[in-house]
Amino acid sequence: MSAEHAPAVPPRAAAAAGGQASLPRKIAAITIGNGLEFFDFAIYTYFATILGKQFFPASSPMTQLLLSLATFGIGFVVRPLGGIVIGSYADRAGRKAAMSLTLWLMAAGSAVFVVVPTYAQAGPLAPCLLVLGRLIQGFAVGGEVGASTSMLLEYAGPRNRGFFASWQLFSQALSTLLGSLVGLGLSAALSPAQLEAWGWRIPFLIGLALIPLGTYVRRHLDETHARADVRGGKAAGTPVMAVLRDHRRKVVLGVLMTAGATSSNYIALHYLTNYAVGVLKLPFSTGLWASLLAGALQMVLAAAAGMASDTWGRKRVANVARVLLLVAILPAFGWLSAAPGIGRLLAVAAILVVPTVFISVSTVTMITEVFPRAVRATGLSIVYGIGVSIFGGFAQFLSTWLIELTGSRLAPAWYVMALGVLALWAVTRSEEQAGRALD
Repeated sequence: MSAEHAPAVPPRAAAAAGGQASLPRKIAAITIGNGLEFFDFAIYTYFATILGKQFFPASSPMTQLLLSLATFGIGFVVRPLGGIVIGSYADRAGRKAAMSLTLWLMAAGSAVFVVVPTYAQAGPLAPCLLVLGRLIQGFAVGGEVGASTSMLLEYAGPRNRGFFASWQLFSQALSTLLGSLVGLGLSAALSPAQLEAWGWRIPFLIGLALIPLGTYVRRHLDETHARADVRGGKAAGTPVMAVLRDHRRKVVLGVLMTAGATSSNYIALHYLTNYAVGVLKLPFSTGLWASLLAGALQMVLAAAAGMASDTWGRKRVANVARVLLLVAILPAFGWLSAAPGIGRLLAVAAILVVPTVFISVSTVTMITEVFPRAVRATGLSIVYGIGVSIFGGFAQFLSTWLIELTGSRLAPAWYVMALGVLALWAVTRSEEQAGRALD
């Protein structure tokens, strides 16, 4: 057999050859790089109210917030495209090459935010440049998740894939935690006028400066997917064609499961900040404390959620957590809106995050392990890109719009519940893969 057709070295064999300490280092390298990339993408949401004032002059603060959140959602529109292009690249050239590419694309997107002029300085050109930065970031993240999650699962064995996949969610929680800490630090160190004038650029500058760190730590990863033979790849068709031809049912079910997971994730971990500030009129720092708590809880619970799905199965864990969230979310939003305050805000954040973590970890594991190695990164990227771009990226905008339309502060809860019911059905129709060989 030629070197071009040789299968990828089994991750466990590679780990054994490199010493027992090598596998934790590889997990850390994936987690750190992924967390840094999501930090650059996520910090926008913590400053959405300020960015609305700087880039979208409007008659009311609610309209400014809606336009700012719509721009946040635009970053998700190109995720499916990024997932298709970079996911296919990961299935052909390897996971490492794809993850290096996404890091530098994210750096380019963050650089836009560091230098972009405000509306007062450049007029309509300013929001156009803001949208461009979000599009570049969204394209990068769309390819990052498929490559990095595929690599995590390919390092794992049949009985610990949920635990390994949980580090994907850990890294996203890490970005939430770091973004909240940066926001709280800036709100304490700067006056509101300074924060609105130039302080909001600092988090994007920090994220840009950290990208080389992510590139460095990923240099030590062992490839888990052999480079595909070019002629063989053409004969068999592209990974995208193979996914859409042979795995359509998995894609549909995966998108529905992702819709339920990502809607609850973005409402619980990100939207509560803007909900507290823009809807409940609480101070900016108060809203950030909710995101800080949410990120910390997800970091603490992610590994436990992964191990639970390895022990009791993905479907059981996802369904039990989903039912608990469906029962709790409406009373939680009603209780918070009745008497807004930091105590209730933090309590609601905890109530929503705990089941959301178990849902998210089980879901990302399920939708990754159902695809074969040859198209795994592409399949996951397509599912994740479509599900998150439609139902997660615009979750904050749609929730705020529904509040404005209906006059009800409970609209975000109804949004999560509607998608949660669809996800519950999709999970029941999917196959349990816990404990089975991956390939």
